[in-house]
Amino acid sequence: MKTKLLIEQHFHGCFGVDFNKAGVDDVLYLSKEILKYGIGGIFPTIVTDSIENTKRAISVIKEASSKQCDGMAKILGIHLEGIFLNEKKKGIHNPVHFMKPTVANYKLIEDDFIKIVTLAPEFDGGLIDYLDSKGVKVQAGHCIGGDLKGCSGTTHTFNAMESISHRGKSTALSALINDNIYTEVIGDGIHVSDEALKLLFKCKPQDKILLVSDCLPVTHSNLKEFIFADETIYFDGEKATGKDGTLAGSTKLLPEIIKRLHSVGLFNPQYIENPYNYHNIELCGSIEWDEEWNLLKYYQG
Repeated sequence: MKTKLLIEQHFHGCFGVDFNKAGVDDVLYLSKEILKYGIGGIFPTIVTDSIENTKRAISVIKEASSKQCDGMAKILGIHLEGIFLNEKKKGIHNPVHFMKPTVANYKLIEDDFIKIVTLAPEFDGGLIDYLDSKGVKVQAGHCIGGDLKGCSGTTHTFNAMESISHRGKSTALSALINDNIYTEVIGDGIHVSDEALKLLFKCKPQDKILLVSDCLPVTHSNLKEFIFADETIYFDGEKATGKDGTLAGSTKLLPEIIKRLHSVGLFNPQYIENPYNYHNIELCGSIEWDEEWNLLKYYQG
């Protein structure tokens, strides 16, 4: 069977490369290697950091995008997952760097290469409308608010957000019942149970589901211990966690997640199409898969 190339809109690195710390050559190396896994378009994702380090990372990724050539996954823009979050759902992020989501604060790091911003909508100080006016996708994440007005989607649904409640609003509940917004979800079998995945896949229109890896620099590397988001992260061969056991992101790439979802009867090829529609982009290329959704070949151009 054949599909379009994969698009990864939420990942922090792999092959030992961390987008918050990488140099231009590191980003180019990653974009070349990740294409071998059928991932033809990427949105490098920046975790919460200081303003200075965030601006440096944005500059590096933007410069790398200008130096790309054939044989590399196209850098489509930056996903800013950080700074404007709620400490109550901080996950692995360092709250020392958190700021209120206002236009003034955003302008401290603003760049036209930022295409997705994850924020806590309950703290919004006018930033959601501003980002919308600039054509930037706003995703609710690391938050507790149930009002998703103005949001294009939700970030790693269920993880680091107020869960489903039978009384009142919650982020996850609002995400499931709102047919107009997209929902990221990590289908690695660790971040979200298969039962919760079944619920999401039943509730949401199939064209509003975004499979993401949220993978870390440890993915497909020899790392066992590394610093991420100002914290030491430990990889036990299955999952990566902080010292208190907090999950820090996944350690699988998208094709591995697709294969796993297929193995438990939860994969729909429509999910591969959805990022193209969400971002209104086109990439030239395709992937050939076998019946078990093992990647056989990829073609670019």
